Amino acid sequence: MTTSRPAALERAISQPTIKTSTVLIVACVALMTVCSWIRVPGPVPVTMQTLAVFLTVSLLGTRRGVVAIGSWIAIGLLGAPVFAGFAGGIPYMLGPTGGYIVGFIFTALITGSIIDRFGSTVPVLFGAMIAGLAVCYAFGTAWFMAVAGTADGAAGLQYVLSMCVAPFIVPDIIKIAMAISLFKLFGARVEAHTAKH
Repeated sequence: MTTSRPAALERAISQPTIKTSTVLIVACVALMTVCSWIRVPGPVPVTMQTLAVFLTVSLLGTRRGVVAIGSWIAIGLLGAPVFAGFAGGIPYMLGPTGGYIVGFIFTALITGSIIDRFGSTVPVLFGAMIAGLAVCYAFGTAWFMAVAGTADGAAGLQYVLSMCVAPFIVPDIIKIAMAISLFKLFGARVEAHTAKH
């Protein structure tokens, strides 16, 4: 498979060493942190952390992507302000919206597994990211309902979906398109090499 990645990045992706894997994971943790801090104004303000999550798993592959996202969450649990609004800490994670952050791990597993299985064409990337997003929405919504005490059937579900999912669908689809474009800018993932990590 041919790629359009810069040579330095291609070597970093393809070399199965602890050093290069660590550098890539740390870089993606930094990317997710910065993107979480970026707040895009609008009727419903959004951050760019979803973009960073999808770009991370696309570039690093399933295993390293999960490690990077898990490390980012762990750093936040320790109190570092790595989440949206410079938030962090266990109380924040145990709050109503913490499930959407934990859901990113499942997003990485689903998205990465689909890409591993079917390749990295644009339709596959789009489908994989939509599937991963849907899983994140489902996990986060269930978490929100349990923590916020709205698990009272259809009315509670409708309320949470209207507040926590519906306003973000279009922005998240836009971020998926951005993630695919950025991924393609660096070239297709070298599956044979990322599978070694």
